[in-house]
Amino acid sequence: MTTSIFKGNYSNLEYIREFFASAAKLAGLDDESVYDIQMAVDEAASNIIDHAYKGEDLGNIECSYHVTPEELIISLKDFGEPFDPEDVESPDLESDVCCRKPRGLGLHFMKSLMDSVAFSFNGHGGNVLTIIKKKPALKNK
Repeated sequence: MTTSIFKGNYSNLEYIREFFASAAKLAGLDDESVYDIQMAVDEAASNIIDHAYKGEDLGNIECSYHVTPEELIISLKDFGEPFDPEDVESPDLESDVCCRKPRGLGLHFMKSLMDSVAFSFNGHGGNVLTIIKKKPALKNK
């Protein structure tokens, strides 16, 4: 497992994206998968800053990955407010875009872009998000 810790602020989102993009390339994932991972981790890290810490520079984001022959396993850990994905309303995907409430699509995007999305609590306060991207040749097996 490779781990790096970033201060929870928006200026570090670029570094978090690049950390995981490098991992995806190391895992042999294609460009589309690398982009999907960057989008998902950007959303996840932004949500940690916004919701778990309720602002910038109030905690760290521990970013880890593990490459297997089949997939890339990514983990983002925080020590902020607990998050229960069951408390998140399903997004309105049917209404005209101009009539929808702003925001609220992050979890939907993560689930659409990644092969697996799971939340857990780390036992010491905070949350652990584990997302998985399978290597394209193995997705349909």
